[in-house]
Amino acid sequence: MESTFEHQSTTTYQKQVVASTASGFVLENMDIMFLSFTLSSIISELHISSAAAGWIGTITNFGMLVGGVIFGILADRIGRIKTFSHTIFIFALATAAMYFANNLTLIYVCRFLAGIGAGGEYGIGMAIIAESFPRHQVGKITSIASIGGQVGALVAAFLAAWILPSFGWHALFLFGIVPVILTYFVRRHLKESPSFLKTLPTKKTTHNGLGHALKILFNSPQATRQTLSLMIMTIVQIAGYFGLMTWLPSIMQTRLHLTVGSSSLWMISTIVGMSLGMAAFGLLLDKFGPRLTFGIFLLMAAVSVYLLLAAQNMQTLVLFGTIVGFFSNGMFGGYGAVISQLYPTEIRATANNIIMNVGRCVGGFSSVLIGILLDHFSITIVILMLSILYIISFISMLSIKNLKKLN
Repeated sequence: MESTFEHQSTTTYQKQVVASTASGFVLENMDIMFLSFTLSSIISELHISSAAAGWIGTITNFGMLVGGVIFGILADRIGRIKTFSHTIFIFALATAAMYFANNLTLIYVCRFLAGIGAGGEYGIGMAIIAESFPRHQVGKITSIASIGGQVGALVAAFLAAWILPSFGWHALFLFGIVPVILTYFVRRHLKESPSFLKTLPTKKTTHNGLGHALKILFNSPQATRQTLSLMIMTIVQIAGYFGLMTWLPSIMQTRLHLTVGSSSLWMISTIVGMSLGMAAFGLLLDKFGPRLTFGIFLLMAAVSVYLLLAAQNMQTLVLFGTIVGFFSNGMFGGYGAVISQLYPTEIRATANNIIMNVGRCVGGFSSVLIGILLDHFSITIVILMLSILYIISFISMLSIKNLKKLN
């Protein structure tokens, strides 16, 4: 256990850590789902192609990569909490600015800025958790914090069903600024962990930001293989998530003749499935280790996505959406737990942010790719692509030898 907090104060502090990290994920996923539910409206109002609309999500992920590198380095050099407290404001203000975006260029700009603000959230939050909990609890806690993101998605689904029919898509993004107040009050009570503070004297003389982090990430053939394999896994994770959450609401609205409200119900069931999957994954990760747990979820994700092709009505769509969500996104919190244990404290936030945000940046291209596929092919081709990606992730996971040491 890295944390040296006393037992009684640890209980209070740990709750604050989880609440802080989860609240950041609430805002982040709420914003992503806002885009998901408004995408068809944006396409219709601005008269743009599916491919052009797909770039909206992809550009957001470009911003996340830029912000992830910047804020990861700052978090490792000057403090997790100092950096954590500011990323949320950039993200929320850029989200709210979507209210004024009346053309595609402004939408791209707002989404890029929102991505920069959101880019530091994952790595910093996961680093703080890893430094505040015993090692045998990290998987469970990172997964619990990640469920906060699904709470944000549920809030977005309810707001979309209420706001979109009456006030339009611009108004929905204004709600992105609301959680800032809660997040600010939660985070102001956090403090730097002792394990991080111990690294500060060395940082002042020997650590050189991105160059130092990249040297550790790629300092040997085995380290390079490990880092690249983790990047492939996060690329697949994000590609699958964006495939399910960005495009499928629009697809199902057309395929099963659903209203926005009806598709929101399906999305809620999928999100519930994801939350249950995260809770189960975290417990299994701590008990059986990452190789077995990731293996089960990746293979089941590759198989379960085909269930969506069998959905013929709202009832089967809700059931299958829950199952697909359970396996496809249950793994999300596990990456932070694994990365935090595979890399040293001195670059923990940067490693998490670089690996996850490369995943977001490259995986975010699935929005564009799926848009192109939908312009020329059927949903069957999209599902096949997602299934193959999960198999690739499984193979990459098996190549990471150090995962055996975490069992």
